[in-house]
Order: sequence, then C-alpha cells, then structure tokens
Amino acid sequence: MKLNRLISILSCLIIFFTLTSCDEFLDAENISNSNEEQQFDSAADTFTALIGVYNQVIGDDGYGQRLNLYFPQSADDFKTSGDYNCNDRRGLSTYGACTSNPDLNKPFLKLYSGIERANLVIKNIPLSPVYQTGSTTDKKLMDRYLGEAYTLRAQFYYDLIKNWGDVPMQLVPSSDLETVYLPKTDRDVIYEQMIADLAKAATLVPWRSEAGGSNTRITKAAVKGLRARIALARAGYSLRRSPRVMAQGSNPQVYYKIAYDECKDIITKGDHGLNASFEAVFRALHDNSEDAAHEVIFAVGAFGGNAATDSKIGYYNGMRHDASSNWASSGGVNALPVYFYEFGKFDVRRDLTVASMQINAANQAILATGALCTDGKFRKSWTSITGTAQNLAIDWPMIRYSDILLMFAEADNEINGSPSAEAVNAVQQVRNRAYAGNLGQAGTIPTDKTGFFNYIVHERLLEFGGEGLRKYDLIRWNLLATKIAETRVKLAQFQNGTGQYTNTPTVLYYKDSPYDKTKTAQAALNAIDVYVPAGVSRADVYYTPAQSGTPTGYKAVNWRVAVTADYINSPLKGYAQYFEANRKELFPIYNDIILSNYNLQQDYGY
Repeated sequence: MKLNRLISILSCLIIFFTLTSCDEFLDAENISNSNEEQQFDSAADTFTALIGVYNQVIGDDGYGQRLNLYFPQSADDFKTSGDYNCNDRRGLSTYGACTSNPDLNKPFLKLYSGIERANLVIKNIPLSPVYQTGSTTDKKLMDRYLGEAYTLRAQFYYDLIKNWGDVPMQLVPSSDLETVYLPKTDRDVIYEQMIADLAKAATLVPWRSEAGGSNTRITKAAVKGLRARIALARAGYSLRRSPRVMAQGSNPQVYYKIAYDECKDIITKGDHGLNASFEAVFRALHDNSEDAAHEVIFAVGAFGGNAATDSKIGYYNGMRHDASSNWASSGGVNALPVYFYEFGKFDVRRDLTVASMQINAANQAILATGALCTDGKFRKSWTSITGTAQNLAIDWPMIRYSDILLMFAEADNEINGSPSAEAVNAVQQVRNRAYAGNLGQAGTIPTDKTGFFNYIVHERLLEFGGEGLRKYDLIRWNLLATKIAETRVKLAQFQNGTGQYTNTPTVLYYKDSPYDKTKTAQAALNAIDVYVPAGVSRADVYYTPAQSGTPTGYKAVNWRVAVTADYINSPLKGYAQYFEANRKELFPIYNDIILSNYNLQQDYGY
C-alpha cells in the first residue's frame, strides 16, 4: 500500500500526536508518560506515531506550498509573481520580508512540531517492550521506524538552518526539558548532530530494493542523499551571526568526503537511475506513482484535499491555466525571462522547466509573454482534477538521482583538485539525457577544477529549475549576491536587446491552438501555431528578430518588450530589489516567536 494512502487511513488514529490548542514555539505537547508507553507498545502503534512525523513534512506550511514554493524565491531562475508587499510571499521573493510576515510563522512552528514528534519517537522506540524483547521481525521494523524518525528530524533542522541560520536545538521531547526557552545553537553544532544521526539512520533503514513500498517512504538512499546534501551545506558558506558575514564552514574537506562517500554508495548500489525521459520523472509525481528508473529517491506524499496534508503544487505554481478553463490554476511562480536563454536550443529540459505557454479560457494553448512564463514541471492539466480545486495531491521530489550524480561530481572535484573520470562521467550522464537525440550539441565538460565547478553551477541551474534548490545552492557557494547582480545585468541587456540578446524577438506571433494534455511539454509548445518567417526554423523563432507588423491571422504577444525598467528595478515589481549581501541570505524570525522566548534573538540585522 502506498504510504500516502496509508496515511489517510491512519491519520484519524493519531490521538497521541494531537497538538494542544497553544501554538507557542516549543510548547510541550500534553502527553502523559503512560500515554507514551501505550503508544509504543506495538510495532503497529509505533508506525502510527511515525506517520505523525511524516505528516509534518507536507501541507501548506511545509512542502505543500511555503517551504518549497514560497521560500526558495528568488534566485537566478524564478521569482514570485505580483507586486511587493513585505507581509506576504512577494516580500519573501524580493528579500524584503518584514518580521510581521505571517508566511514566516507557521512553517517555523511546523518544523519544530515535526522535531517534537520525531523526538518522541526517537526517545520511546528504545524503551518499547517490542524493541527490547519482541520478535526479530518486530525489532527490525522498530529499527526502521527509528531510522526514519532520525532522518525526518534531520530534514526539519536542515530546513530551519537554510532559512533562518542558527536556531534552538532540541533533541528530547519538550516534557523532558527543564525549560523550553532555549537559546540559539550554532548551526555547525546542529549539522554535526544531524550528520551523526543520519549515519546511524543509514544502518537502520533498508535500500529500496529490500523495502517494498513507494518513494514517499524513506530508504537508505534517501538517508544517504540527505546526509550528502547536509554535508555539502556544512562544507559551504552561510551567513554567520558574529561577525555578520558569509563564511565557509571549518574543515570543508571532511564534509566533501562524507558527501562523496554517500553519493558513491547510492551510485554503486544501483537501486536508482536516470529516467531516459526527463519529463516522465515529473509526470509520475502527478499521480503518486514512481518513474520507471526510480529517479525520485524520496518524494513528499500529498493527499487528503486539505491544507494540512495535501499540496498546492500545480495550482499555485506550475503552468498557468485560465480561471475559466477546465483546469483553473494561478501560475504564481514566474521564470525570469533570461532563464529561458540559459538553456541550449536543443536542451529537452527547457520547454518542460520554463512553460512559455499557457491555457486560455477556451482550453486552447497560447504563448505567454516574456515576463509571464512559469515553472512548468508541474501542471494541473496533467492531473485528473478539473475545476477550481487547489489541492491536487501532487507529490514533491525531495531528492533525485541526478542530484546524487552532480553532488558526487562536485565533491570529487573539491577533494581531488580536479574532476576524476568518474566525476566527469556523472555530469555527462545528466548532460546526455538533456540532449537526447542531439548529443553533438551537448558541448564539452571542462576538466580543470574551476572550470568543472562553474560547469556544475550552471548544470544545476538547468537540471533543478523550479525544484526549490537553486537559492540554497547559491548561498552555500557564496554566489547568491554575484548571481543576482549578474542577472540584473542580463535583464537590462534583455530589455535593450543587447549582448547575447541582440537577436531576441521583441514580440512573437501566434494563433490560439488546440491543447492536448497527453502531449509532452515540448510537443504541446510546438503544436501552437507560431508565425515562422521565411528561411527560419521553428526552433529558431526565439532567436530571430521579429518582423514589423502582425502577420495576417496571427496575434502578437510581447516577448522581449515585456521586460521593462520597472521589472528590473522598481520598488513594487523589481527583481530581488531588496536583497542585501550579508543580511538577506536568511529570513527574519517571525516577531511573535521572538516574543514568546526571552532567550531568542532576531540577529542578522533585522
């Protein structure tokens, strides 16, 4: 039975994990010792408790909307649509969030609620009579549950650190603390604990081939993949409290080796691979299935049609469908116009990742403007849900095999001072998939350390667009300020039709065209009747100056001229206009949370 289906059955049984009405930070859940003992007196009841931990990953305040769709904006790929407001998602996207921004509140609390639930499982499994005197089969199950709880707790702390920096670390249930008013703990101390916990967890959970079930359940590859990701974050840069500068973690080579070893184990095991079809990886997430190559190592399962356990993936983000169409969706995450041109002309990832089309009220496909393309890996019309529903039960990919290959290559390069043949091959696999059918256009991978690193920086931009990784990658490389500045220059060039955008068309001409949702993203785009000047191929339309005057029977849509000075620099509409280096790499903590804990400080200049 798929995990998210099982969750929906068991959720009503999770009395043990029902929160009290108080929503304060680190407020202890009102659970007696006898209730704890009863909850863990069988493997089945323990699994019910574990489901309560999994439940804290998804929902509007988790990886159903805010953690994965709001918080990662903006980098050099996407931004949130709409005008700046310091108290909503646009404040997050423009690096101008106020301490009163309510979108900062519940995700922070939800992550600590997940930590609390995980702590209860981690504490009570070793105390359980099943664990101490039960059958071998039951003890093996309890070991697995313990490993999953350690992994989920590490994920919660990683989400806290990458968004807020140093935070309080709590490793036991609140009821076991002398005080819940905890001060901040240095992130490196938390990282060390999580890296150690994940090493333990990897000995407790099975590989996918040994486990059964689906990719919404943690396996050994998921543990190792998360450990590699955290190790690279520990090796990389982050905004420190004192002095308030971006600084690299100590002993980075130690953590590069951890990342290398964990990724190498996953590659060697062979339980996961690259799907030959890049698009198929994401299509599978729309019906809660697994892609044929098991490329998605761990996905957050969405279910239930509600804000607590489902997701707004494909409704809030994803390709836009007009509100009067069969599949109303908002398309609230917009691709930066210059991101489209980071992809090579024959890169199959481009037309999936950047949806340069949308669906109108008559359910026809039309072109989007250059400023209103969206992230396209998630599309409501790829689900079976129509109408105005916002919860679509689309799963979110947390770790993909392509990420393992690129993390492995990055770590190899850092350890050896230049990439090994294995590292080059790992990147080549990702690149070859992107240029399937056009390998001659894939280019050559550099083999010097700096060149290879820069290649990975760019390849990750192309591979993971819209998956919530880019901003955090740039932060750990200390490249966020650099890439924002570079993107501003590119946007100005795009606006003016200079530099690499000299031949970019000002407008495009098209006709409303039938939309077939069963076609691939690339085929659906190519099915739109776009005016192609004589002597120009369909593939070259986006790289050829527009003719003057609209051809008979066609409509004009602004492409390059959709980008204005306001889009780049205005206080309301500008790209990342409130970013400040050595400050805005992190969010402020919501002010009521600060007020609820006299040992907690705001820091980072907020």
